[in-house]
Amino acid sequence: MIMSTKHMVLITGASTGIGREMAKIFAQNGFSIVIAARNRSKLIELSDEIKKKYTVEVLVMPKDLSIKNSAKELFDEIREKNIEIDTLVNNAGMGDCGFFHESSVDKDTEMIELNITSLTILTRIFSEDMVRHGSGKILNVASTGAYMPGPFIAVYYATKAYVLSFTEAIANELKEFNIQVSALCPGATITEFAKRAGKLELKGAMSAESVARIGFTEFMKGKQVIIPGFFNKVGLLFSKFLPRRILAYVIGKTQRKLHIG
Repeated sequence: MIMSTKHMVLITGASTGIGREMAKIFAQNGFSIVIAARNRSKLIELSDEIKKKYTVEVLVMPKDLSIKNSAKELFDEIREKNIEIDTLVNNAGMGDCGFFHESSVDKDTEMIELNITSLTILTRIFSEDMVRHGSGKILNVASTGAYMPGPFIAVYYATKAYVLSFTEAIANELKEFNIQVSALCPGATITEFAKRAGKLELKGAMSAESVARIGFTEFMKGKQVIIPGFFNKVGLLFSKFLPRRILAYVIGKTQRKLHIG
């Protein structure tokens, strides 16, 4: 018996924050979705919520992408179900803050595995399928932190700089194969990580729903780099005129106040 191929959107880090809101917006617009994150119960809760509102298929795929080889496992599990991913949203990410020399090596390694390695692997293996099928879309979630050094949040900002640079490079490569690759670069956002890190003290922090809605709209328009929010756009514009050393000093003072006191 030949199984028909299902065409779906894969959203990682879908259990909370921007990923959760992005999943709801894709479903609202008629897309069937695969939602992946480490928290099974939150994924099931989200799936139930979406199915009550929209007539789309939702597939729950619990997976901790901070663990080595988990990205390939996720790809294989999706392929086994005869699902074709037309759109990939690499949203899963984590951060940490404080003095770098006091940070947990294990946690930093997990952060790099999740924010960089898994994102890269998922992009690599799904883009190969997209090239073969002649179309596709990829949205990688970076940050306004990708544009600047981040004292007291150094590894996180560095991983997001990688995501932005990587996205811009492969967007150029894959354009000729009818594949769109975009980066979403939110600033301060009201998420679980932001609550833990104290970022809600920052003026202009946006809701995850607002970031996701702007991100979805601009992504569907084909925009390559998406920066939600007026204050984020203006802040990045001014930052371009500051020497990197001065920028690091300014960011360092802000981050130290937020995360250390």
